[in-house]
Amino acid sequence: MALILIRGENNSKLLNAIVDIEHHGNLNLESKPKIIDSSFADSLVESILKSKLKTKSNVATAFFVREDTTLSILQVKKIHPPAHVVVVSDEYDGYNKLIDLLDESEPFQSYRSHKAKNECLIDYTIEGENRYIKNEKLNSYMK
Repeated sequence: MALILIRGENNSKLLNAIVDIEHHGNLNLESKPKIIDSSFADSLVESILKSKLKTKSNVATAFFVREDTTLSILQVKKIHPPAHVVVVSDEYDGYNKLIDLLDESEPFQSYRSHKAKNECLIDYTIEGENRYIKNEKLNSYMK
């Protein structure tokens, strides 16, 4: 699992970045996004990048994805979200503190996953409970 931190100007940009990560980056969220203090997020990113940030963030969120850190970095590099996305590895000093903050933080209320909750398609021509058709190619949230 990889830990992703997103910092941005407002909640709508964070929400768009999460959706971009999920849809265009093909990453599967393992936990619900949680609100993180923006000043802590800025200081963590500065320590990771080892340089001062040009702009400070107003809001920040963090969450775990199912994929490993390397794959998450490669997938995030492919997309262009409207917020600053950082994959935080356990090699960094602030990793454990960020995990502690996640345990105490409130959930990011605006987020709702749009990925499929099951692995099957529904056949509406069949009556009753057994309406699902198994489809191995369906990109599923539960896989």
